[in-house]
Amino acid sequence: MKGVVLAGGKGTRLRPFTHSTAKQLVPVANEPILFYGLRDLAAAGIEDVALIVSPDTDALFRESVGDGSELGLAMEYIVQQSPDGLAAALALALPWVGDDDCVMYLGDNMLKGGVSGVVLDFQEHRPNCQILLAEVGHPEQYGVAELADDGSIIRLVEKPKNPPSNLALVGVYLFDSTIAEAVAAIKPSARGELEITDAIQYQVDAGRSVRASLVDGWWKDTGRKEDLLHANQLVLDDLDGLIKGEVTGGEIRGQVTVGVGSRLVDCAVTGPVIIGAGCVIERTIIGPYTAIGDGCDLTDCSLEKSIVMERTSIRDWKIREGLIGQDVVMRGPAPSTFVPVTLGENSEIG
Repeated sequence: MKGVVLAGGKGTRLRPFTHSTAKQLVPVANEPILFYGLRDLAAAGIEDVALIVSPDTDALFRESVGDGSELGLAMEYIVQQSPDGLAAALALALPWVGDDDCVMYLGDNMLKGGVSGVVLDFQEHRPNCQILLAEVGHPEQYGVAELADDGSIIRLVEKPKNPPSNLALVGVYLFDSTIAEAVAAIKPSARGELEITDAIQYQVDAGRSVRASLVDGWWKDTGRKEDLLHANQLVLDDLDGLIKGEVTGGEIRGQVTVGVGSRLVDCAVTGPVIIGAGCVIERTIIGPYTAIGDGCDLTDCSLEKSIVMERTSIRDWKIREGLIGQDVVMRGPAPSTFVPVTLGENSEIG
C-alpha cells in the first residue's frame, strides 16, 4: 500500500500565517501538523508516500520534509497547479500509485491513534474503498455519509445544506485500483471541483464494495485558529514532561517539557506545556495548554492556551488563546488584561 498526502490548497482560513507558509506546516505542540499524519502512515507500515503540493509551497515542503528518511518514508513530490478538488489531486498521484492500494490522507487532519487500525481492517476485508467517519456537530461543513440500517453506504454528499446524517467523512480514504475508473468518470461539481465524494459515490452506484469505519478517538481538521488551538490541547494532554533545560527559581507543576539549552528564571509554569530548545524565559507565567517554539525570548509575560512559534520575543503581554507566528516582536505598552492575539510571522508591535 502507498500513501497519498494532500498538502495543496490556499489555507485562507488560517491567514495571515498562510501568506508565507503552508497550513500543514503550522506547528501543533511544536511539530508541523503534517508530520503527525506522515508518522501515522509510517506506523501503519506504509513506506512510499506522495505529497501533493501547490507551486507556491513546493519548496517549503521539500525543505521541511526532505526525502522523508527521518520519518521512515520515501517521499515523492507532485505539484498540483490549481486546487481543483480532492479527486483531481488524487488523479495526479494515480500513475505513481499504479496497481497498488493506496491510502489518501488530508495533510491538515490529525487523528488520535493514527491509521494503523483502518489499514489492517482494509487489508483483512479487501473492499474496493474504505472511508472513515466521525460524528460532528455541524455536518453541513463536511462531506457527509448516509448509512443504511445495516451500516452500508447509501450516499455521500459534499457540504449539504440539509445533511442526511451527522457522520462526516474524516480526511482518510483507502482505495484499491478501481478508484482510477471512478475518478476518470466523474464531472466537476457545482463548486467547479472534482469531489472525492462523487468518486466514492460512483463506486457505490457501480455495486462495488465500499466499507465505512467510525473513528476511534478524536479527529481534528485544523483549518481554523480555534481548531489548531484545540488540537494543541489534545496533543499536550498526552505529553510526558521532560526538563532538559535549566530552571532557576519559580515553580513547575504538571507535565512540562523544556528543551535543551532553554533557561527559565523565576517562572511559574503549569502543564501541560511544551517549551522548545534555546529559549530564554524570565519572570513569566505560563498556563496550561501552551506551546512555545525554539529560540523564543519571553519576559514579564503571562500566556495561556496559546501557540507561540519559533524565535519570537514577547515582553509585558498577557495572552490567552493566542496564535503567534515566528520571528514576531511584541513590546509594551500592552493591554492590562488577557487578549487573544493573532499575529503572522515577522510582525512587530511596540
